[in-house]
Amino acid sequence: MNDAATNLLSRLRERMDGLPTAQRSVVQCMLDDPSAAVAATVEQLAQQAGVSMPTIVRTCRSFGFDSVREFMLALAQDLAVRGSYLHRSVRADDSANDVTSKIVHAAVSSLTELGRRIDVEVLDQVATRLATARRIDCYSVGAASTFMAGELQSRLFRLGRTANAIFDAHQQLVSASTLGPDGVAFVISHVGRMPYTLEAARFARSQGATVVALTQPGTPLAEIADHLLAVSVPQDAVMRVGTEAYLAHLVVIEILMVRLAQKLGPVATRGLAQFKQLLHKHGFDSAEYSGATEAMRDEERGPMDGGRNG
Repeated sequence: MNDAATNLLSRLRERMDGLPTAQRSVVQCMLDDPSAAVAATVEQLAQQAGVSMPTIVRTCRSFGFDSVREFMLALAQDLAVRGSYLHRSVRADDSANDVTSKIVHAAVSSLTELGRRIDVEVLDQVATRLATARRIDCYSVGAASTFMAGELQSRLFRLGRTANAIFDAHQQLVSASTLGPDGVAFVISHVGRMPYTLEAARFARSQGATVVALTQPGTPLAEIADHLLAVSVPQDAVMRVGTEAYLAHLVVIEILMVRLAQKLGPVATRGLAQFKQLLHKHGFDSAEYSGATEAMRDEERGPMDGGRNG
């Protein structure tokens, strides 16, 4: 590593205040989410910082690099050496305000990048397949994926789809053997390489079922799937599946469910309205248990009405 590349992140922080306004915006963008900056194109970085592409080039040169590519390589090397164990953007001596700002900004940046990269054609194909499937079984392994599979199953159920959330290895194989051509195996695993879930996905596909994967691109699960809903977020410093992956998965599920509801038409809309009204009446989605209140009112009116009518 040459002198210009040494402690690049520290040099960015130290020199930022003395830079021209536009270059300062570029450096701030890099410091807020260094991993995302390394992965971004010059055009993407310029858009995020609100500057022109030549400004990105000038900023890199001001730190002793002949090209943006050399700068980003040095930044990636510095990140690899440092490896924060708190959060990729947070330092041990950051204030509460710094921590809040950096984590929120990192999450927003990840979702913004998700919006740019999501394949809407694949998403629409999946929504169409879910609308016609006889049964949809959601496979998962681990705490994060199981939470997502449960959320997906609940949303599908509310839309009138026959759906199950299955995290047991044995039950996943039983499911895979019974789905058939009219069924969908919807596999959720951000890591995308859990052996028994991969086995269930392969077997489901061999039986004619459609396999949908919500995972990172390039994983073994992504290779198996008929339809890949790809989610790429910066690696978390603490967990295999961090908060940004949670948020990205939930957003993809939200988009998919809204699109599915559109394809199902008025019957889905009426069903959702009915569920909301029913849950409100029984106190699940309201502060007051209106069902109990109505029952009490009926009891209070009963003797009086009986007296008048007797």
